[in-house]
Amino acid sequence: MATGPDIPEVPDSGAGGAGSPGVPPEALPETWQPLLGRPALAELLGHPLVGAALTEMRRLLPPHVAVHSLRTFLLADACARSHGTAYDRVGLLAAAAFHDAGLVERSPLGRGGFPCRSAQLLDAFLAGHEVGMGRRTALTRAVREHMRPFPARDAGPEARLLHFGAWLDVTGRGERLVPGDRRRLAALAPTPWFAVSFFARVAACGLRRVLPGSPVTPR
Repeated sequence: MATGPDIPEVPDSGAGGAGSPGVPPEALPETWQPLLGRPALAELLGHPLVGAALTEMRRLLPPHVAVHSLRTFLLADACARSHGTAYDRVGLLAAAAFHDAGLVERSPLGRGGFPCRSAQLLDAFLAGHEVGMGRRTALTRAVREHMRPFPARDAGPEARLLHFGAWLDVTGRGERLVPGDRRRLAALAPTPWFAVSFFARVAACGLRRVLPGSPVTPR
């Protein structure tokens, strides 16, 4: 992985410990373990919100999509480290865990397509863990906008990093910013033909628009 200075992390806001507990890291799928052992992930595994997000990811996502989500976070973190970008690490991991949840869910998709549905699922999860509205808004925006061709000009660090990690893992775009990281992560946790299957899922969703829908409303 790319090396760099420690990230000046955004302070954790919200309780983050309410809701259902997560399973122990060793009980998570074997195919995840090489990625969970990477320092950027390993040092977060004791956080209650991280454990709960990984547990939900195991429940919601097919194995290869879950592996993509972990690689997305690691690539985003590598980019942040290389640029010294402060961001909500725990929150971004939760966002990465949910960013494709709407793609595999069977419920009807409304305006904004699967990214909007993914953001709704993330918001319900974060609300259940008593995460504050400001933090939820930033993280759900990141998920809603991750399929845009490029991040919005006013996008925050979480939205920019999630966008970077997801696009790099699937398409290779941005690899020059973290040279070799995509290849190393793919060797640790391979998902052959993932890009083909991903875009087939998008087509099967009948996705016509991937721009964000309406913002999160207070509960």
